[in-house]
Amino acid sequence: MEISQTLLDESKHKEAILPSSSPSSGSGSIMEFTAQEGKQGEPHEALFLVLAYLPLFELLSMNKVCMSLRDAVKNDVLPWLNIVVQRPLNYRLTDEILMEITAKANGKLTTLALINCVKITDDALQRIVERNPLIDKVCMHLYIPACTGLTPEGVIRAVKTLSKNGHKLKNLWINGIYNIKREHFETLCSYLQLNLAQQEQQQPKPLLFNNYQKFPALGDSKNQPVIDMGVCPRCKEVSMVFDCPRKKTCKLKIERLLTDCRGCKLCIPRCQECGRCVVSDEVEEAVCADILCSDCWLQLPKCNLCNKPYCKQHANEKFCSSGSAGFVCDACQAKFLGKMCYYHIED
Repeated sequence: MEISQTLLDESKHKEAILPSSSPSSGSGSIMEFTAQEGKQGEPHEALFLVLAYLPLFELLSMNKVCMSLRDAVKNDVLPWLNIVVQRPLNYRLTDEILMEITAKANGKLTTLALINCVKITDDALQRIVERNPLIDKVCMHLYIPACTGLTPEGVIRAVKTLSKNGHKLKNLWINGIYNIKREHFETLCSYLQLNLAQQEQQQPKPLLFNNYQKFPALGDSKNQPVIDMGVCPRCKEVSMVFDCPRKKTCKLKIERLLTDCRGCKLCIPRCQECGRCVVSDEVEEAVCADILCSDCWLQLPKCNLCNKPYCKQHANEKFCSSGSAGFVCDACQAKFLGKMCYYHIED
């Protein structure tokens, strides 16, 4: 299959295969499971039932297992109704491959999630929404954060198409698309007017700063905002507007006598770990330059040399030497290696 061959081969050099699709993951490989539970050379029937729940990377990997699974993936519409493209495929995805993938839904696509797919253009997005006319009885979910190849005008055109003839756009996530102005935001809201009114009645859970980089669970879309952007009540710019998880006890709100502490990340500094507002005397810096509150800073492990922690998001950048407790951050490790090289040259 051309799609799997192109994406999987190119992704092999960028990132290792995910554990769920790795032959050594879990208690055994797919082929070992097949040999134990089914006839030799034929997949177990249970494998065909889980195809619709596999992420795109693993779904494409099924094409290389055997002919039965390849035919099942190729001919079944159900696994292709919810397309979610993220790492390690996002940087490799092109307009042509995306068109081929979404065409397998036969016009019944209900979820399109392109997470940081920088090569996707307005033309591809428009063609996809135009070729899925059978969603008038289904709520469409459109997640395109950080797709920098898209423009505000292209997003508006796609949303306008999806809003015609009784179609319902349930969720729209566009954070990271460049040059979204207030007039663009107001136009998008005009097409989402019905859903915005419903959202006010349902009272979705607050958008917290420490969770904004996590992709929302598709099954939990009822509790997600209709659109992830908003107009900051302080600077009046279009951005992501975050809520404070400690509205009643927020120190910033109490000290400045504020009625509300909602705002974008430029107007209100927030802790990367807990998401709460951070006043100037509480700001602590992590190795990764993220802002931390004093409470979270004290709880996180520190570098043995500079006594700074990593936030959990960047904890994988630690350098742990064998046989020693704790860790050394990448900045101190670079300095240490630089000094070693200097002394070696001097000697």
